[in-house]
Amino acid sequence: MEATEPVPDASRPGDQDPRARRATAAKETNLLRSFTFSVYMTQAVIVSFLPLYFMDKGFSTSQIGILYSTGPFISIFANLLLGIASDKYRTLKKIFHLLLIGQLIMVALLFQSTAFASVCLVMVAFYFFQTPMNPLTDSLILLSTQYTGRPYSLVRIFGSLGFALSAYGFGLLLKQTGSDLTLVLALLTVGTTLAFSFTLKDYQGSLRKMEFGGFFQLIRKPDILIFFLIVLVISISHRMYEGFLAVTMREMGASDSLVGLAWLVSAVSEIPILFLLGKYGHKYKELPLLAIACIMYAIRFWLVSIIDTPEWIIPVQAMHSVTFGIYFATALRYLSTVIPDEFRSSGQAVYAIVWSGFAGIISGTAGGSVFEYFGRSRFYQLAMALALLAAVGFLTKHMLNRRAENRLP
Repeated sequence: MEATEPVPDASRPGDQDPRARRATAAKETNLLRSFTFSVYMTQAVIVSFLPLYFMDKGFSTSQIGILYSTGPFISIFANLLLGIASDKYRTLKKIFHLLLIGQLIMVALLFQSTAFASVCLVMVAFYFFQTPMNPLTDSLILLSTQYTGRPYSLVRIFGSLGFALSAYGFGLLLKQTGSDLTLVLALLTVGTTLAFSFTLKDYQGSLRKMEFGGFFQLIRKPDILIFFLIVLVISISHRMYEGFLAVTMREMGASDSLVGLAWLVSAVSEIPILFLLGKYGHKYKELPLLAIACIMYAIRFWLVSIIDTPEWIIPVQAMHSVTFGIYFATALRYLSTVIPDEFRSSGQAVYAIVWSGFAGIISGTAGGSVFEYFGRSRFYQLAMALALLAAVGFLTKHMLNRRAENRLP
């Protein structure tokens, strides 16, 4: 989508004056970028440092695995419930307030929780409030584009910056202070996000009210179901790689700092691709771009299957740019063309359920068994095969769509 002048809206002050309209759009964009930055600061704490915090508290690796397996499971219910609620009541802003206050309460309870059972219960509740944040943030960014004229990628890029800088900066801080500061950092990042949420414009409020029947008819369409099925295939391979990267590197003899560097490189590599997609992505068809991303995923997984030195994982991680960077932004762009705005959050919720919920459960259970019984090479070769299958699926869907268009009078 190309950056253009914001769409005039007579209901908004200053929209009749082009200069005032540009100033308002710039202000709204900067606030949205700040909010997105802070959302991904929290994500960096959860992904990079919370497991180390639990490890230092004496939990075994299997217990930590159980704690983290609750995320994909609870996300299936949380994403769908909150996505439908935001569309039904035409608000994202109030949903964000609820989610962020819930996260603050759960993190505060973790300070008092020491037994594994109590920590498990708190983490289930925490994930209920945390997992809908990313898809709802994506919904907000996509809905904002018609008002601000800024493409999705040029706002989402600040999420990548937030994750990368936080993963690196917090890592240096925690190295000096110890993991006990992890929960304090979580409180600070969630609190900062909550503060920014009060400054957001609730773009969802301008849409016509969602009807449940229309939404369920929409997701039953073969075209959309096939898209989500192909997304599930590539999502499983991505989650296999992401979930077992640290284990793979540790088996190769990597230090914790090298594992952290690998995450930093992947997050930073997204930034130029998101910028380029924001400027020029609208010139290319979505489905062929998705197929290219899947082929690059296959190459990435094949490389990891033959690498024996952990240092070589770092340049492979830079391929995150041409795999996840291209895939994620393009998939959301395609989704925005097939799902009406009034169903935006619900559609994002279904996408998130497939991408992180179902894919996370399948990759963690079946993928874990493959890794344990068949070894690292076979594990990543399976991920490679799934990525190639998804590439074939996207290309086939593109050709069928073109054939159907050519038949139209």
